[in-house]
Amino acid sequence: MGEINKEALFKLGYGVYLVSSLKAGGKLNAQVSNVVFQVTSEPVKLAICINKSNLTYDYIKNSGYFGVSVLSEAVPMTFIGTFGFKSGRDIEKFKDVNFIVADSGTPLITDYAVGIMELKVVGEMDSGSHTLFVWELLSSQVISEATAMSYAYYHEVKKGKSPKSAPTYVS
Repeated sequence: MGEINKEALFKLGYGVYLVSSLKAGGKLNAQVSNVVFQVTSEPVKLAICINKSNLTYDYIKNSGYFGVSVLSEAVPMTFIGTFGFKSGRDIEKFKDVNFIVADSGTPLITDYAVGIMELKVVGEMDSGSHTLFVWELLSSQVISEATAMSYAYYHEVKKGKSPKSAPTYVS
């Protein structure tokens, strides 16, 4: 074989998620992620990969908690654009967004969500530009029976792109 065609990576089974966290003082932020996966069932632990340059990374490191909202296929691209292609350093992402606050203080976005989860960081691994966080599930809730959006659906049907900070970015 010998060559690398990064588009083959789009064939892996990914979803599309919002990852949210909070900073001391109550400031909230969230971003789109496609790298969330379950690693154990007893206790339930999951993992996520976050770019170190993202504001959400700073908030997760600061608080040790974060939320995941599993997005439905019905989510509009403008919504994804707010959370996936704009920085919380420049805009207030939670303006006009429905969310609940979990016991840890973590915001859980309910707009276009089929499920939400509150998590606590229990480990991490440096992966160069990203950090792989391992977290324990604290609470979760089904919001809707709608179909969760896959990363393939995002690319093939929604015609979505990957931002430069995404682990799946292809130039």
